[in-house]
Amino acid sequence: MSKPYLLSILLTAVVIPIGGAEVEHFMYAAPWSALLFSKWFIFSAGGLRLLVAGIKQVMDPAFTAQRIFHFEGTESLPVVRELGFANCCMGSLGVVSLFAPQWRVAAAFTCGLYFTFAALGHIAKKPVGPNERLALWSDLLIAAGLVASFVVQCQGSPG
Repeated sequence: MSKPYLLSILLTAVVIPIGGAEVEHFMYAAPWSALLFSKWFIFSAGGLRLLVAGIKQVMDPAFTAQRIFHFEGTESLPVVRELGFANCCMGSLGVVSLFAPQWRVAAAFTCGLYFTFAALGHIAKKPVGPNERLALWSDLLIAAGLVASFVVQCQGSPG
């Protein structure tokens, strides 16, 4: 298993969302709530996670192709690079949502939909290696968190 890959998932899906919510809670007296946590989860697990993955896929498509999906050869690299561009776009939406609250619902929806479909793709393929199993489980958990964040943000948004 790729330790940097595991570390990036733990940082973006657990450490940064909890840490960001805690810092905002203590520094700005923001009430600790599902709304506050979901703000940081959308930013980090949706936004940063996809932005970092996208940058990695654009700069090193072979990692995703070979170490996650076990593709051999170079035929898939342009497609993985294109996936990286899409991930950068979706990730940017999640990152900007930290500063633009009106974008949070769209970011949670878009990123959550992506992670849901990615997880379903991993399930259909039946993961064979530790990196692919990690991708499956992290995609499932992040998808669930983003769906919950979507619901929380919809309820917390003035309508």
